[in-house]
Amino acid sequence: MSTMTFGRAINAGLRRALEDDPKVVLMGEDIGKLGGVFRVTDGLQKDFGPHRVIDTPLAEAGIMGSAVGLAYRGYRPVVEIQFDGFIYPAFDQIVCQVAKLHYRTQGKVRMPITIRVPFGGGIGSPEHHSESPEAYFTHTSGLRVVSVSNPQDAYTMLRQAVASDDPVLYFEPKRRYHVKGEVEENIELGEELPLGSASVRIAGSDVTLVTYGPLVKTAMDAALAAADDGISVEVIDLRSLAPIDFSQIEASVRKTGRLVITHEASRSGGLGAEIASTITEQCFNHLESAPVRITGFDIPYPPSKLESHHLPDLDRILDGVDRALDRPNSLSGLVGRTK
Repeated sequence: MSTMTFGRAINAGLRRALEDDPKVVLMGEDIGKLGGVFRVTDGLQKDFGPHRVIDTPLAEAGIMGSAVGLAYRGYRPVVEIQFDGFIYPAFDQIVCQVAKLHYRTQGKVRMPITIRVPFGGGIGSPEHHSESPEAYFTHTSGLRVVSVSNPQDAYTMLRQAVASDDPVLYFEPKRRYHVKGEVEENIELGEELPLGSASVRIAGSDVTLVTYGPLVKTAMDAALAAADDGISVEVIDLRSLAPIDFSQIEASVRKTGRLVITHEASRSGGLGAEIASTITEQCFNHLESAPVRITGFDIPYPPSKLESHHLPDLDRILDGVDRALDRPNSLSGLVGRTK
């Protein structure tokens, strides 16, 4: 067991994948000599050479197209998209080729491509550097989409993603890169929680709070704050966004009767809407109140001076918990507004 930062855990996962399989290659802008803009791939080109840790041109469509060709030849490419908002030039390759080739070829061709995407806000950067584009890809059949929230999952789930024969979008919250945690590096694939499973981070009995990626820590802080007020909040880390482990959420909601979902992405068409709809369908008779969503706003990502007002924080999440419990909250306290 080692203590390491979130970013270093990803580096360790990449290193282990490179060691375990000579067909694993890393590709991305500035990932080699520089070690990536966040230094997540630092030292890997030095140890494995430029033929396995490849600095690419600034051309995301070209990077993804090359990854498709390598996958056809039996390689397992791990592609880094430098920032979340840079993924859109590769969108056509991902949704029209990567996601569909297995189906299109009746299972003869697999696309074992891992696409690393640093995402989310909280680092004082502008649009294209702080976005949350995960819902575009969860809507696309043929893709696995995961988001990690702590160093152990960062290490383990990256190794699982690289070993998977399915294409995996691996969303890593950039504002958590320097968070430290314990990491067990000797765990073997197959011994850990499956890639598609959610995890209960804090057990509770009054409200189910569902989130993923950068907001898991904030949700856990909210649960601890709520406990001081006598409220027991169960925090579920989705981990997998496609597929979603609805069985875990449903079991929790049947126990608590209340659901709050929070994510940084915009409200409309986000993961929160899908979760709220499905849980309402599956657990309607168990719900004591309507599901509550605490999200980013339906605007382009704001300037860095305003991002603290845009991102869900401790107070907004606790207010959502109050709404679910029918306690005084920001909506009930406004004249002319109803809960």
